[in-house]
Amino acid sequence: MDFNLNPRNESYRKRIRDFVDQELLPLEQNAEAYDEHENIAPDYLEKMRAKAKQQGLWCLQIPEDLGGQGLDIVGMAACYEEMNRSIFGPVVFNAAAPDDGNMTVLGKVATKAQQERWLKPVVEGRVRSSFVMTEPAPGCGSDPGMMQTTATRKGDRWVIQGHKHFITGAAEASHFILIARTSDDTRKGLSAFLFHKDDPGWEIVRRIPIMGPEEHGGHCELKFDGLEIPDENRLMEVGDGLKLTQIRLGTARLTHCMRWLGLARRSLEIATEYVDNRESFGQPLAQREGVQWLLGEAAMEIQIGRLLTMHAAWKLDQGDFARKEVSMAKVAVADTLHKAVDTAIQLCGARGYSKDTPLEWIYRYARQARLVDGASEVHKMVFSKTLLAERTDFWHWGVEA
Repeated sequence: MDFNLNPRNESYRKRIRDFVDQELLPLEQNAEAYDEHENIAPDYLEKMRAKAKQQGLWCLQIPEDLGGQGLDIVGMAACYEEMNRSIFGPVVFNAAAPDDGNMTVLGKVATKAQQERWLKPVVEGRVRSSFVMTEPAPGCGSDPGMMQTTATRKGDRWVIQGHKHFITGAAEASHFILIARTSDDTRKGLSAFLFHKDDPGWEIVRRIPIMGPEEHGGHCELKFDGLEIPDENRLMEVGDGLKLTQIRLGTARLTHCMRWLGLARRSLEIATEYVDNRESFGQPLAQREGVQWLLGEAAMEIQIGRLLTMHAAWKLDQGDFARKEVSMAKVAVADTLHKAVDTAIQLCGARGYSKDTPLEWIYRYARQARLVDGASEVHKMVFSKTLLAERTDFWHWGVEA
């Protein structure tokens, strides 16, 4: 692959970087810009979103005919990395989870009528969305085959019974994508549905407290007791729920990596600025060999993560599923984010541990990276199975047509 960005992607990357530097990094210093869950407060979010729209930086990932800018996945990788140099970045550009993945999958599989009703308001930023799959034990986590929530057909409607938890964004979402069991078939037993927050027959039991700062809408526990969904709000065919999940998560897992690389870079930016100016025993910290080792190793890991992410993005753009490439990037970048911010805190000392920089925010946020959208151990199983099947061809090079 060619690692040079095409002129259009590079233009967007530079414009995103300038927006982050000029608008978002200064805003992070304003205590009033944070809500009670340590994310950007609604009033400030709307102001920043209006500026992003005005500058043509809104919904880069969505096709132009659906209201976005139509970037390819390689372009998204470069731009998402720049966005998340700010802890406020992704949500300002409408590129934050779970809306990002939901918009992408609805753009691919929803009917025109469904896109008009369920996708367009999310693209325009009028509502938020959520993806409802994960369940408490003995229900599904990384294994969708353990799904306990059921959708039972009743005429032209589906009746939902079940229990979900850690549903990201649910407390502020209006539009939901639900995965539920419609049969006992091991491959075709799940189906996907759309429902609205005002539909009766379900409730948010609680917003689950977590270790780190939260996305807007938190991570919620939901109960379903007779929610009725018209068949017209079914996504794809009956039994295609697992297929839809795979379509959504393939790119969504990689967009996590793109964003995490931005946070990792920001961590080292803060650290390098500090060690360049902080003196100890007569010389700047940056001139000490031990400090250089720590910085160099973290910088190398970030670059490895960038290469893995960009390679997976390129393969997705070629029409490949890139399952092993996405899984390898997910494992590596999750570890890299933690290493980068941990190194930055160590080098910044008490300042890094304090709230005078966003490092402690990033540190708490980083711990979820090895869990969300499949734990690292699950992804290692994915590419180890590929290794066992392909043997030495696991490391093959692509060949130009």
